[in-house]
Amino acid sequence: MLVLSRKRMESVVVGEPDGVDCLLKVIVLEIKAGAVRLGFEADSSVPVHRTEIWEEIRAKGQTPEPT
Repeated sequence: MLVLSRKRMESVVVGEPDGVDCLLKVIVLEIKAGAVRLGFEADSSVPVHRTEIWEEIRAKGQTPEPT
């Protein structure tokens, strides 16, 4: 597990450093009352799901659709 500290409006990028596009960009939008609000930027062909939804999709043996 990679653990990073980020402040509001800082981000993390997932992808090959020598590639043109990143696969996923995660931005910290807000931190308050013990909750962190995140924003996700990804190509429309990359499915992004909350873990519990992803687990339901996998349990049903379905292929996740991009959201």
